[in-house]
Amino acid sequence: MSSKVDVTKPIQPIRAVKGTRDLLPSETPVWQRVEEEARRVLAAYNFREIRTPVLEPTELFARSVGIDTDIVTKEMYTFQDRGEESLTLRPEATASVVRAYIEHSLYNSDRIQKLYYLGPMFRRERPQKGRFRQFYQIGAEVLGSESPAVDVEVLEMLVAYLGRLGIQDFRLLLNSVGCGECRPEYVKVLRRALEDVKAQMCVDCQRRADTNPLRVFDCKVEADQPIIAKLPVILDHLCLECRQHFNSVTQGLEQRELRYEITPRLVRGLDYYTRTTFEITSGALGAQNSVLGGGRYDGLSELLGGPPTPGFGFAIGEDRLVLAAQQALLSQDVGGQVAPPDGQVDVYVAWMGHEALRPAAELARSLRRQGRRVELPYDFTKLKKAMGIANKLNARFAVIIGEAELARGRYQIKDMSTGQQEEVEPDRIPAYLRDRLAAAAEGKTVATGQSFRSE
Repeated sequence: MSSKVDVTKPIQPIRAVKGTRDLLPSETPVWQRVEEEARRVLAAYNFREIRTPVLEPTELFARSVGIDTDIVTKEMYTFQDRGEESLTLRPEATASVVRAYIEHSLYNSDRIQKLYYLGPMFRRERPQKGRFRQFYQIGAEVLGSESPAVDVEVLEMLVAYLGRLGIQDFRLLLNSVGCGECRPEYVKVLRRALEDVKAQMCVDCQRRADTNPLRVFDCKVEADQPIIAKLPVILDHLCLECRQHFNSVTQGLEQRELRYEITPRLVRGLDYYTRTTFEITSGALGAQNSVLGGGRYDGLSELLGGPPTPGFGFAIGEDRLVLAAQQALLSQDVGGQVAPPDGQVDVYVAWMGHEALRPAAELARSLRRQGRRVELPYDFTKLKKAMGIANKLNARFAVIIGEAELARGRYQIKDMSTGQQEEVEPDRIPAYLRDRLAAAAEGKTVATGQSFRSE
């Protein structure tokens, strides 16, 4: 073969693969700001970063996402490597995080794991505004608790994050897709309802009606929407436990004054979801307006061969988030402090008794807005155990809120390094801790008042 180059034929430049793009230096500052704010807010809620491989065994997604989903049947980049193993570029990261959680036995180190990730995902979708075949996600997972307080706190965190980006025009859409007890019965009802109408629907919906009826609600074909609008909804078929769980989530959102809309046909596009599902849309994006979504997946760990582990998480489409946030970030300065280094909690809020949960959550939210890293337990814990958890988390301070503290109108604040405790009115606590933490950073001693009830 001749090594000569035909100089008469111009060399054609190589372009990026269709559906991918370069982020140029003029664009990346906004991306960096979006990611910095994400890290700041996630750290304030005591999430830690995890990084998983871009390549995973194909079986991981077939088993978790669902063999009949569009992602698995149409969109994944899958190939045989030289060892004849089927590998896939990850189309989403929750399955990868849970796989790592099981593989490295993270359940043995802490009962609850709060993990986040940032990175590229890959799906062979039709390129459109804000959607690419290599796209980027920011996501987080809470593994180890089925408490509805987890759902509420994560949703609160997401609203806080969007606020830090200056995004105001958004809607939080909420639904429950039931559990392994009540959903199969609902699917039977849905399948019967589809028998009479599926012939009038698109080819994909005809297939879904037989293989996975819930996926019919993912249909974007305009002509199918009037039919879908008349189908029975799962909210009318929830079991008692799922109904109570969903009610607790909505009540928690209302207590924190977070606006939401119940959307009975919201099911998300992945098979592993149970109970709470949600989506946040932005008016800045036009028709394709979804920015992020997620929900609960209490059976995913067992599906992947791990121990029973309830989970709740979300994924943000960073490409679309940047579009929604770009103008706001360029036009205003969003201030705030950087959270402390990973592995150290500023404040552990220990609450005792149901009446203490709401004021504890309000205090935690106030401190997190200052950029403090705060841990608020989801379930009631006795004081001695709570202090043990605070020590394990290397917390600088613990705030104790029980019946006695609520009655006196003053909470106990314990300096975990000295053991000294002091009573402080709730409204003064953010300023009090700000001064104490600033003084500690400078190596100074702050005069305190009388101490109470040392442990």
